[in-house]
Amino acid sequence: MRIWLAPALLKAGVQLFHCQSGLDVAPNLEQHAFTASRRGPAFMVVSLKVNGTVHSVTADLDTPLLYVLRNDLGLNAAKFGCGLGQCGACTVLVDGAALRSCIASIGALTQSEIITLEGLGTLEQPHPLQSAFMAEQAAQCGYCIPGMIMMAKAILDRNPRPSEADVRLGLSGNLCRCGTHNRIVRAILKAAQAMRRS
Repeated sequence: MRIWLAPALLKAGVQLFHCQSGLDVAPNLEQHAFTASRRGPAFMVVSLKVNGTVHSVTADLDTPLLYVLRNDLGLNAAKFGCGLGQCGACTVLVDGAALRSCIASIGALTQSEIITLEGLGTLEQPHPLQSAFMAEQAAQCGYCIPGMIMMAKAILDRNPRPSEADVRLGLSGNLCRCGTHNRIVRAILKAAQAMRRS
C-alpha cells in the first residue's frame, strides 16, 4: 500500500495491518509515516557497529535491528521467523551475548558490537562452527541455521567444553521446523573440539 493512500484510508475508518513474513521484512512504512506526522520527524541518523564496521543508517530509533541488518545493510543471514523473539531465526551477537534482533530496537544498540553470521567466517576461511555444520549436514531447509550458529557461538564462548546436555539446553529457545536438532547438536560438539585444538 502506498503511503500517500494511508491518511485517506484512516479517515475512512479503515484499519491497516502489515503482516511480516520471512521474505518480506521491510519496515512498516505506513506506521512510520503516521508516527512522524503525530510526533514530528521520527527518523534520525543512527550509527551501528556491525561486524567490525561502523554504519550510519537513517531510521526510527524503535526500528528492530533485524530490519536494519537486512534492508539497510544487506546482511541477510538473520531471518524473520516469528517476530516475537521466540524462534531464534534472527539471533545475532551483541557484545558477545545472543540477542533476538527482531525485537531489539536499534536505539538501544548504538554503543554495542553487533556480529552477524556474515561476520564469523568467509567462504575461503569458514568459522569452525560453519565447517562443522557443513560436515554434519546440519541444515535441511537452512532457514534456522544462521540463528543456530550464532546461538552456538554464544554457548561456546561461555563454555568451550560443553556437554551434550549443555548444548541442548542452550539451544532450547531456537526452533528447527525440519527436525535436524540431533545433527545440529553434533555439529556444535564437533566445532567445540576443533576450537579447543586450534
